[in-house]
Amino acid sequence: MNTNPRQLLLLEEVRARKSASVEQLAETLGVTLQTVRRDVQRLAESGLLTRFHGGVRVPSSTVENLAHTQRETLHAEGKARIARAVAEQVPNDCSLILNIGTTTEAIAKALLHHRGLRVITNNLNVAAILSGNPECEVIVAGGVVRARDRGIVGEAAVDFIRQFRVDIALIGISGIEPDGSLRDFDYREVKVAQTIIKQSREVWLAADQSKFNRPAMVQLATLAQIDRLFTDAPPPEPFPMLLQDAEVLCTVAA
Repeated sequence: MNTNPRQLLLLEEVRARKSASVEQLAETLGVTLQTVRRDVQRLAESGLLTRFHGGVRVPSSTVENLAHTQRETLHAEGKARIARAVAEQVPNDCSLILNIGTTTEAIAKALLHHRGLRVITNNLNVAAILSGNPECEVIVAGGVVRARDRGIVGEAAVDFIRQFRVDIALIGISGIEPDGSLRDFDYREVKVAQTIIKQSREVWLAADQSKFNRPAMVQLATLAQIDRLFTDAPPPEPFPMLLQDAEVLCTVAA
């Protein structure tokens, strides 16, 4: 579904509260009960909310991510702002690795006018986007292609990426937990992302506001392994201190 601004606010309110009643949401958003029920129905049908007797909550699975099409529309405007902020900082004539995720795909779109880039990726969507830039050389990792999002995972992808040493890794993530750990859902994807971090001189993390305090099963890295964070809203507590302690430069995309 294409979420409208009101529905995005509703999702954020539920996420902040962990769960909420229809009455609470109507009062907070300043809309009718009927409007909230209609929005909840649509969001639940799309898998973005889970209904229970008396209210709704955000799906809290730590073992399975949302579908790619859902993630494309969720926080799309924030991801576009993040992508523009990242692209402004990426110099021409440098080497990059972009991993799997809808945020890195947004970054690929924002890089279409850069010159002299050499990009390695395990994301076929990123490769398809950047192949439209004649000033960009795209190198695609080998491995198993996940049908649900066209990401390339597995040991073959890990071995391929070990051949390179790039200027900047541009990575997305599924969740950042309050202990400073970066987490994702597929251990095969995590193995590739860990290798990307090791083979990069700098690591830039792009994560919209929904990723903070979101649980996932597999630890990918910690904030101490990140050089820069690009997000679309000021990080909530306790992340400002965690970022400061880890010496991570945080950019909030205006």
